[in-house]
Amino acid sequence: MSKDGANTSRRKFLIGANIVVGSAGVVGLAVPFLSSWNPSARALAAGAPIKVDVSKLEAGEILGPIPAWRDKPIFVIKRSEEMLKKLNSQNARLADPNSERQQQPEYAKNDTRSIKRDVIVLVGLCTHLSCSPKFRPAVQPETFDPEWLGGFYCPCHGSKFDLAGRVYAGVPAPSNMEVPPHFFESDSVVVIGEDEGKV
Repeated sequence: MSKDGANTSRRKFLIGANIVVGSAGVVGLAVPFLSSWNPSARALAAGAPIKVDVSKLEAGEILGPIPAWRDKPIFVIKRSEEMLKKLNSQNARLADPNSERQQQPEYAKNDTRSIKRDVIVLVGLCTHLSCSPKFRPAVQPETFDPEWLGGFYCPCHGSKFDLAGRVYAGVPAPSNMEVPPHFFESDSVVVIGEDEGKV
């Protein structure tokens, strides 16, 4: 092969290698840039809002815990009509049935503690020692409560909450479960960690 042919081959190889290395560099720079548009773990821990699709949630089901808002588990529950009918039938047994303590935004300070009557968003922590209470939706006698109408039970120390996250009187938990700030972006998407219209 002539000297000229060897130089041409070498030149083509070097140009190709530079293109590959340059492309890799562009991708390497683009990935961190694009990922910077997503909230970082630190931002999520600090309270960056999250979006949750609730379109497939059936009545009587819970979506969660979703460990994504301020490092706290989130429960999203869709209550059936039957659940809603019985919701306030045991208010006399609750410590704070009217949600007098500030553990929910004003728009959730109602008898269902929710924006939409059937969908409730709760921080999934017991207010006693921050254990995660178990969702017990069935209306049936339980060992911990023979008149159980569904809700949350914390097996750690026996705290009980109704289907609106309101605490029963006489249990270790001192207050209702927290309702985080949230709003419905659409019928199927709830934004958790932010009030509507606030940035």
